[in-house]
Amino acid sequence: MIRKTTLLAVLSAALLAPLVVAAPSTAAVIASRLPFAVTITSISPDVPKNMTDVIKFTGTVRNDTGAPQSGLRVRLRYTPEPFTDRASMADYQNDQNSLTLPRTPSSNSAMDIPPLAPGQQASWEFTATPIQMGLRTFGVYPIAVDVSQNLVSLAAQRTYLTYAPATVPKPPRNKMAIALPVIDQPHRATDVDPAPGANGEALFVDDKLSQSITGKGRLADVATIAGAAPSNVTWFVDPSLLDDLDMMTRNYRVKTKDGAERKPANAEAGQWLTTMRTSLAASPVVAVPYADPDVAALAHQGLDDLTNRAIQLGGQKAKALLNRDDVKTTVNWPAAGMLDPDALDLLSVSDDKVNTVLLNSTNLPPQPPVTFTPDAASTLDSVNGPVTGLVADAELSRLFEPTAPTSVLLSTQRFIAETAMISAEAGQTQPRSLVVAPSRRWDPNPTLVTSLIKTARRLPWLQLTTLESIKPGKASVPRAGLTYTDADRKEELSRKYLEPVKDVASNAQLTALIKTTRTPSSFDAAVLRLASSAWRNSTRAGRSVTKAVSTAVSDRMAKVEIVEARPDRPRTLAGSNGVVPISVRNSVGAPITLYIDVKSNNLKLLQVNFRQEEPLSIGVGQSGTVQVPMTATSGTSGDTTVTVQLKTADGRAYGKPQRLTIRTTGYTGIASVIVGAALTVMLAAVVTRVVRRRAERRSARAARNRESETV
Repeated sequence: MIRKTTLLAVLSAALLAPLVVAAPSTAAVIASRLPFAVTITSISPDVPKNMTDVIKFTGTVRNDTGAPQSGLRVRLRYTPEPFTDRASMADYQNDQNSLTLPRTPSSNSAMDIPPLAPGQQASWEFTATPIQMGLRTFGVYPIAVDVSQNLVSLAAQRTYLTYAPATVPKPPRNKMAIALPVIDQPHRATDVDPAPGANGEALFVDDKLSQSITGKGRLADVATIAGAAPSNVTWFVDPSLLDDLDMMTRNYRVKTKDGAERKPANAEAGQWLTTMRTSLAASPVVAVPYADPDVAALAHQGLDDLTNRAIQLGGQKAKALLNRDDVKTTVNWPAAGMLDPDALDLLSVSDDKVNTVLLNSTNLPPQPPVTFTPDAASTLDSVNGPVTGLVADAELSRLFEPTAPTSVLLSTQRFIAETAMISAEAGQTQPRSLVVAPSRRWDPNPTLVTSLIKTARRLPWLQLTTLESIKPGKASVPRAGLTYTDADRKEELSRKYLEPVKDVASNAQLTALIKTTRTPSSFDAAVLRLASSAWRNSTRAGRSVTKAVSTAVSDRMAKVEIVEARPDRPRTLAGSNGVVPISVRNSVGAPITLYIDVKSNNLKLLQVNFRQEEPLSIGVGQSGTVQVPMTATSGTSGDTTVTVQLKTADGRAYGKPQRLTIRTTGYTGIASVIVGAALTVMLAAVVTRVVRRRAERRSARAARNRESETV
């Protein structure tokens, strides 16, 4: 028989057991309107294993009616029939009808509550054994506690009890991998503040990280979980987050309306990084592609190169900032856990060749549908060969990040029940694989998550393992392939958003292509931040960051310029043909190599006969000049224009084309004849005059001589 214990009436205005902060569901809203609050605070043991184990249930009931209440009873309700499947468990949890609560088998499972004043709380306690409750076999059983008045149920709390006696054969021990994310949104646009006097300090678009890594901040909670988690939990870390925090360990600047505010080095940022390095030192770590780009959107909008670069840069940064060389880049967890074949192909052909993807259960459903929990692992076909698809269990993952307020106890009881039911599903004799993965930018409750992980480690029907160890096996079921709907496509970063990003990425690449020493673009990280999946729900912020990076790239490109490329300063072509010097100034801060393309804008007036055979190399702070041969068309003179375009070695246009005014002063062919004839006539006249003057001078001398002789 169930034994009723001594009632403990406690006058208190205290709240219920600690709740997980989350957005309330419809059921929670209904519960908040109830006049009484019933809470189960403990079930011990949480998994009874013998028929004679004494199970202790404790909790509280509180009067929220605003008026004194009497005639109250608390009842422990249960049924000896176990759930048949996980679907019936979910239906039970979501059911708010008091008429469907488990029955109260005997009067000994109920206890009277003394009159309660408004806000007053009373404690209750029940004890029972499995044999008293009629539990006979391994399984999950419904449990509820309600408060009633005049036999009418006023409020109830539902939960589960898993009974696990020794059975033959033993339930299969399923492998479970837990994947936890350390992912945030970008907090910088460019790497450093380009403003004069900024001294190369990092420029942040906000200072949210300083709040997130301290106190009850989201990332502080993640670090707490990491410190308590076992080494077989797999962590997905965004290297851009580590990068941002690393920059905060030195003086940095935060953008304001009027410019930027200088901040001193943040000691908490360094401490957070140290904590994560220490906590994850022995755990598997996967580097998310740098800044967590929206891979599906990039595949659909023609920005394929960014994904490969993000994987490369992500691996480099994570290894450097975590001080370890074994960080994985061959596993990908896409935005919302959703991929289509195009995105999968893009990942598979990356230099690091992604060979495993972690997916949402709706992205890779069983085909045909099954009534049991399918194995997490499957094989996908990509353009570059087979890829392992790992499907996260939706319900188990939600328990790590509940969407409605719940206590740690109730979530733990549900976790025990769900995993036990999976092990006990009809017809399942082979061990299966399970994957738990909460949302990628989760806001976790450390107490809850730590409790669930500890529970997973001690349950006899679970084997906690690493994500990498989950492979397709005999228990795998056929799946429908990647299921990607129009609704999923609409969640991506749009074409409208990504078009400016594409332009910025193209121009940023040019700044690297003209350098004499070929190195990755210094804007690579900045461009990848623009493509972050974080902007899916915050496109306005993403556009603001894009604008800032675009301005910085344009300013960098402008540091390579054609000297005096102004309409009011024409270049003069003396004669009908000649050369026009065109000079380029390099203010980039590194040696550059480029080509110059010159085209006449009016072939009837001017011909340009120029082909640059060798690249023009220009040192730091210097100018380089090419001599461009030009020919003015006969019969013309005056001003015309040419278009000058700087180009990279591979022929890509660098910057906008510039127009130069060319002033021609050459003579035509007819004019040359006329001038030549005039010169001949003038020469003949001069010669005739000279001859005549000489003859006159001779005649004068002869006359003087005759006069002398006569005298």
